[in-house]
Amino acid sequence: MKVVIKFFRIRTPDGAHAIIGCETVDAIDQNDAVARATRLLDTLDMPQRPDGVTITDAAGTPFHSALFTRGRYTMDNDNHEHRDT
Repeated sequence: MKVVIKFFRIRTPDGAHAIIGCETVDAIDQNDAVARATRLLDTLDMPQRPDGVTITDAAGTPFHSALFTRGRYTMDNDNHEHRDT
């Protein structure tokens, strides 16, 4: 399946999000998409370290997002599923 992985920064005063990295990749399933995003976190050339990531399917429906803890960039323990529509 095609998924879109977007890394973003958050502006603290107003919570605005700025996309700093975006890739469309093929993934076997949602777990594979998260694994690919984790690898991209270390390899994608971005102007800054991201504050979080959102993964959507090709239609734009979000199925995974994560905010990264300052100084520790991992999606394993900081993830939360999108619950809004």
